[in-house]
Amino acid sequence: MKEKKKKPKKIKRKLLDRYKLVILNENTFEERLSLNLTRLNVFVLISVSAIFLVAATYALIAFTPLREYIPGYSSTALKRKATELNYKTDSLQKAISVNELYYASIKKVLKGDLSPENFDKDSIIQAVQLEASEVDLNPSSADSLLREKVDKEDKYNLFESQHRRPTLYYFLQQVELLVHLTM
Repeated sequence: MKEKKKKPKKIKRKLLDRYKLVILNENTFEERLSLNLTRLNVFVLISVSAIFLVAATYALIAFTPLREYIPGYSSTALKRKATELNYKTDSLQKAISVNELYYASIKKVLKGDLSPENFDKDSIIQAVQLEASEVDLNPSSADSLLREKVDKEDKYNLFESQHRRPTLYYFLQQVELLVHLTM
């Protein structure tokens, strides 16, 4: 029983015992630095230094171009080029779809399925070049009715949020509108 009580006191005493660290000039034995330390102070100092070193290394790698040397991280120039290529690919796909519509219309005329008077190249180009600012994004009557219906259903619902809106339906309806306009 006494041994159990002595162990914590012995550990505490070892951690709090004072030691003196003296740095001397070897030639003159002149005292350059003198520190009073405990084992606990040394442990805390080493721990704080290690944490600071890890944090500084992390900050240096995370917020500087050094992170490009870590496998899995790409350079900013590569990301910029990929974004530019993505935009170019998108514009080329739009140009190809316009040309395909144009060639399909020409094939119809050549096969005799469509008379030349009804063929209008400008309407095809205008349908594809529809601006987002020109599209009417106001909710339609069907959308308003659906919102009212959902609000009535959710009014007394205990398990769902009252502020949940069917935004996916509205988005899909706008996508269908854009698809019909481009066809």
